[in-house]
Amino acid sequence: MNSALDLDHYFRRIGYDGSRAPTLETLRAIHLLHPQAIPFENLDPLLKRPVRLDHASLQGKLVDAGRGGYCFEQNLLFRHVLTALGFRPKGLAARVVWMMPASEGTPPRSHMILLLEVDGDPYIADVGFGGVTLTAPLRLQAGVEQATPHGPMRIVEAAGDFLLEAKIRNEWTPVYSFDLREQYPVDYEITNWYHSTCPDSQFVSNLVAARPAPGCRHALRNNLLTSYFQDGRVERRLLHSAAELKDVLENVFGIALPDVPNLMPTLARLTEPVEAKRAASS
Repeated sequence: MNSALDLDHYFRRIGYDGSRAPTLETLRAIHLLHPQAIPFENLDPLLKRPVRLDHASLQGKLVDAGRGGYCFEQNLLFRHVLTALGFRPKGLAARVVWMMPASEGTPPRSHMILLLEVDGDPYIADVGFGGVTLTAPLRLQAGVEQATPHGPMRIVEAAGDFLLEAKIRNEWTPVYSFDLREQYPVDYEITNWYHSTCPDSQFVSNLVAARPAPGCRHALRNNLLTSYFQDGRVERRLLHSAAELKDVLENVFGIALPDVPNLMPTLARLTEPVEAKRAASS
């Protein structure tokens, strides 16, 4: 199953040199390091490049090429790593409700997460959500606040499903709902195709990147960089040129950018004033 996975290179990529025993300590260590080293990003859909989910493509992009990816890429790679270590993770699907008004109705199952058992207890793992991605596995125990390196999280029961919530400024904010029905590669391939190719997908028309760092989370949407610090500070910076945006992608998010001809024109378009963008599309 993991013939394409170079585990040694993966561990060098995330900066891990600890035990490879399938223990909770190992899981927690690599769950923290992975999203800090391999950022969430959607450059390929934005640049009209395919997003492939096979083992070799995940290894080649996220590990060998120094890129990041979105949920299917991140959590499928993490699943291969966990399997190689002796865990037995399975894939689930979640409905994202983060920052979504209740009036918008029921969202689709568009996000991938992992379920695995450690020492007889079930845990949720997710290294690919983006702005509030987990930096620690969560025990699947409803109603209990759980500490993570980037703030408290909890899982609650809601309408027969589970709901992940993040504690933001002392208030619990819903992130996504999920059940325990196992998902298969074909399920992710279909949703991945939509996210990476459909004109209605936010990943096709917007630049999104996120990376947790010690003491803060960095988030980028188009040309707005926001850093959320654990002491409550929030810093925002508007990027005014393709060069600025390229610098942030490389040095804040740690992305080795693809060498493609449409990269800089695409970044330049994202930094145009709103009026210019409207004129270009009319």
